Amino acid sequence: MTHAEVTALLLFCTAVSFTPGPNTTLSTTLAANFGLRGALRFVFAVPVGWGLLFTLCALGLGAVVAAAPVLQGGITWVGVGYMLWLAFKLSQSGGLSATSSSRFTVTFWQGVGLQFVNIKAWMLALSVVAGFIAGRPQFAERYTVVLIVMLAFATVSNLAYALVGSVLRNWLAKGQRLLAFNRVMALVLVVTAIWMTRL
Repeated sequence: MTHAEVTALLLFCTAVSFTPGPNTTLSTTLAANFGLRGALRFVFAVPVGWGLLFTLCALGLGAVVAAAPVLQGGITWVGVGYMLWLAFKLSQSGGLSATSSSRFTVTFWQGVGLQFVNIKAWMLALSVVAGFIAGRPQFAERYTVVLIVMLAFATVSNLAYALVGSVLRNWLAKGQRLLAFNRVMALVLVVTAIWMTRL
């Protein structure tokens, strides 16, 4: 890849990785509820899941999905349903916990799976493949560079949001603040789910 292409990739990653979305919302929320350590499995699940999704798109699955509106719709609606379910569970949770035994939690594998029903993740993977890999020489080199950069940004952005959540944790422990916070974050997930239906 040329210096200009790498620069464009870095700028693109900065813009898309740090904007709020389902992953960053959940990273913040999990850290606020369980502490930074309790959120790390989700923080690391995001790049693993997205890396798998990106790899499949680079190998041709993205073209299949892009050519099948019914499949795109299915992905969108499963994702919307899952996010609404998460929002409901989150809106019912009002107690801090250091473990995953509370009412609201997201496992590592749920975090990985969320990438496959997150239309924002699909659009990002398809855009990156189309802009930096498809129809260009040196597929393996380009794929490797893009994958490493994207995974680094996914990890850093979700970790940054989780740090924000963990900083808020002690403040949220007082009174009904955590319940109010969780309900606001649940509303953010609902709004994100509605936004996904318009993509």
